[in-house]
Amino acid sequence: MKIVVFGLTISSSWGNGHATLWRGLCKALARMGHTVVFFERDVEYYAATRDWQGIAHCELVLYADWPSVAPRARLELRAADVAIVTSYCPDARAATQLMLDASRPVTLFYDLDTPVTLAELDHHGCVAYIGERGLADFDLVLSYTGGPALCALERRLGARRVATLYGHADPETHCAVAAVTAHRCALSYLGTYAADRQAALAALFVEPARARPTLRFLIAGAQYPGDFPWSPNIYFVRHLAPSGHAAFFCSSRLTLNVTRRAMATMGWCPSGRLFEAAACGTAVLSDAWCGLESFYAPGHEILVARTTEDVLAALELDDHTIGRIACAARERTLDEHTSRHRAARLVALIEDLRCVDRRHAPSPAAVTREVQTGRDHGEPVRFDPQGGP
Repeated sequence: MKIVVFGLTISSSWGNGHATLWRGLCKALARMGHTVVFFERDVEYYAATRDWQGIAHCELVLYADWPSVAPRARLELRAADVAIVTSYCPDARAATQLMLDASRPVTLFYDLDTPVTLAELDHHGCVAYIGERGLADFDLVLSYTGGPALCALERRLGARRVATLYGHADPETHCAVAAVTAHRCALSYLGTYAADRQAALAALFVEPARARPTLRFLIAGAQYPGDFPWSPNIYFVRHLAPSGHAAFFCSSRLTLNVTRRAMATMGWCPSGRLFEAAACGTAVLSDAWCGLESFYAPGHEILVARTTEDVLAALELDDHTIGRIACAARERTLDEHTSRHRAARLVALIEDLRCVDRRHAPSPAAVTREVQTGRDHGEPVRFDPQGGP
């Protein structure tokens, strides 16, 4: 298949979680024989931090503004089998209209930020990257978030068919490597600064660092403000490109995962960093949120912290216990959560759509239920109490 994507970015991992996910997904799709054309607006802050290495059979189209690239986009869509527009794409509305005007491709919306999308809808009554008709015109809406978010996309934005496409890790990028002396620490955290994560980060990282002044703590990321509550034993690595993630994780005795507030509240929204760290063979200490057990078993494949005291207890665990948890999580990741698994799921969902005779298709609600329960793709699915995967 030829897949055309209108997204936020694939060329720069600075300050966003989209790029790394798209790189792993595109590489896996290419190895399955598919080609991808990715349209990305060339903005200054990504141009200054571009860490794109290129992927075979994935063409990156950088453009200055929509009018200048619309003819090229129209041409690519004429030959496309699938067209995808994503959340936070700066030209999502214009790209959506162009996709819908083209008769050939299957049309998908991929919301990598579903809880934020729904929160924006609550606060402002609209979302910048979704048009006035909501999601009703797309053949399929993919969500990075499962559970009740799927029903919300259907009920509030008119999505006819919804399915999850969770985060993942590319085992070739995220794997066990030699530790780096400069990154050795008792507890690390890799993530862009976000105000709505700060309370959890303070309780699960800053306070434990203050309580254990003889241990070394390490943060890597972008956009941290000058008034961040640093302490003498918290060290900082300014923006770390994906090529350096493995060494960062492998130099940590434990690494912390903190979920943004909207995503933690909604649940079933694992960050990409969670899978990446686990794939590297590093034990993960995560904040608590509904659905976490659907991805990793607490106490066996992942550690869960709700308070500063929970983090301090985790730091006291012996090396054997931490190593056992790390090994179990890595095996689970390689079995279920790689880019190859997500690419195969995406292709299966698309092929099912292409096989549907729309003149005799079941009702959107019936198809939605089938997608939500996993009956349409044969993938093992763990169910949450509200019925979503």
